Amino acid sequence: MSIFEAILLTVITASTPLVIAALGELVTERAGVLNLGVEGMMVMGAVGAFIGAQETGSPYVGILCGIAAGALFSLLFGFLTLTLVANQVATGLALTILGLGASGMIGEAYVGLPGIRLMPIEIPVLKDIPVIGAALFKQDLIFYLSIALVIGVNWFLFKSRTGLKIRAIGDNHGSAHALGINVIRTRYLAVMFGGACAGLAGAQLSLIYTPQWTENMSGGRGWIALALVVFASWRPWRILAGGYLFGAVTILQLHAQAFGIGIPSQFLSMLPYAATVVVLVIISHNRRTTLINTPASLGKAFVPDR
Repeated sequence: MSIFEAILLTVITASTPLVIAALGELVTERAGVLNLGVEGMMVMGAVGAFIGAQETGSPYVGILCGIAAGALFSLLFGFLTLTLVANQVATGLALTILGLGASGMIGEAYVGLPGIRLMPIEIPVLKDIPVIGAALFKQDLIFYLSIALVIGVNWFLFKSRTGLKIRAIGDNHGSAHALGINVIRTRYLAVMFGGACAGLAGAQLSLIYTPQWTENMSGGRGWIALALVVFASWRPWRILAGGYLFGAVTILQLHAQAFGIGIPSQFLSMLPYAATVVVLVIISHNRRTTLINTPASLGKAFVPDR
């Protein structure tokens, strides 16, 4: 495998969890809910997937456990913000802190154990295409799921009736309630979908990216996923492009260190997060476009009439 093919393969592997987690948060925010706990749900998914794979010997069971862990953890956020009407920003931050601490405690006995890696699926003929064959057609199941999710979420939000209801709730939950749409139930489902996607992204980290369990292994990816939603202007296809952009920055800084480029390692390590800040500043400069695409009810609590 050439150096270019190896870099392309690692960029795809690094970008996949960002794309999946950001897609889940995009649906959540389209429903008018701002969940800043993506990092916490992702790391809970990572530890859940690793333990599930270890205890059963099957990485596929591990994936299901990771999805379940993320979805169940998101229910805590949903209960606090949708039922008890707690502040969404504060609750999301607390969820991240709780997830990082709880995952470290749950996974303490599994630190240092060799992981059960999810093996790639080879597509005959296509995998032999020069340069892109091994990178695109000899990939793991979660990569193919990420592409399917982009297509599915785009169709769901903009072509289906339920997707129209979700966008209506995100734009004006009062009017949606007046039309007979169950705002709270729909938001619960959106929050759970976001949690499931974050859990799947975490499973990718502990079963594919680095098949092992280490505390705080999400490494800030949940925050990058949150920024990706704004970067994409709440559009699924832009999530895919942005995810691979940030994934490329992450991997290229690692290869720069390997090639011995004379740049301080601390500066290279901060590049993905610096790029996130720069992109958000550029996007925020065009306030008109940002306001047009932002769900009008994002982060606002809804209490139905009694």
